Formats: sequence, C-alpha cells, structure tokens
Amino acid sequence: MLIPSKFNILVFLALVILNLGCDQISKSKIRKTVNQGEVIEIIGSHFIVTNAENTGAFLGLGSELPKFLHIILLKIVPTAAILFMFMMAVTQLHSGILFMLGMGFALGGGIGNIYDRIILGSVTDFLFIDLGIFKTGIFNLADVSVMIGLIMLLIHFINIKHKPKLIEN
Repeated sequence: MLIPSKFNILVFLALVILNLGCDQISKSKIRKTVNQGEVIEIIGSHFIVTNAENTGAFLGLGSELPKFLHIILLKIVPTAAILFMFMMAVTQLHSGILFMLGMGFALGGGIGNIYDRIILGSVTDFLFIDLGIFKTGIFNLADVSVMIGLIMLLIHFINIKHKPKLIEN
C-alpha cells in the first residue's frame, strides 16, 4: 500500500478548507445582506442572487419528510458518507492529482452543506442561472464544489479504466 506524501495531504486539506471557507463566507454574506425571497438581478433575469433557505437536499427533496427520516436521510447518512470519503481520500491521495483535487472539492462542498443542515437547520442557496435552454435550480458554492469534485473524480476513474495494462511475463 502506497502512503500519500505529506505534501499531498497538505494540498488536499488546504483544498477542503478553501472550498469550505468560500462556501461558508458566501452563505454568511447572503444571510446578512439579502432578505429571504429577495431577488437581485446581476445580469438581467439570466443570473440572479437570492436567499432561499433549503431544509431538504438537492432542489428541496426531502424537506417534507417526517422528522426522524429527515434526521437519518439528510443528516446522519450524509455525515457518514463524508467521513467515509474523507478516510478513503486520506489513504488514497497517491492515486493522482485528479483524485486529490476531486476529493478536495467534493468534501469541501459536502462538509459545507452538511454543516449548515446540522447547525443551522437549513442550507442557504442563493445563485440562479437561466440561459434559456440551460436553467438551474437555486444553488450555492458548496453545490458547485461538489459538482466540480464529482466531475474530476469521474474523469479520474474513466482514465484508470481505460489505461492500458502492462503485460507481465
């Protein structure tokens, strides 16, 4: 088993902290300066900033669950998944730059959203994009981090799968 270098671990942790910090600072700023439901047009109606408190998961899914299911499915399971991913990441950081970056982004964003859900009771979503054929739900920087991280991890695993194997004699 290869052990990741101290440099890899430091870069990974810095990336997690950077993503988490940007997420938490942006949400805090929105909570302090934008009233819930207020819409601020940045580029017409194509890019807006708002303040939507989301008590569910992606696009509000699960916000109407009974309390015990809400706790299990939206707090305990995601926390366990983040802990598992963190342990996997720390032991596999020698796997390559895309793996390290992907895990750093995904975990930084995931920690940001689960922190809000557990500590604040909801996740602050505030960005919305409408480009006609492309339209998002309301999201935050943690969501962006998670998506970037998952794309990097997908590319990493596709590259591994398609890497030619050496023939041993």
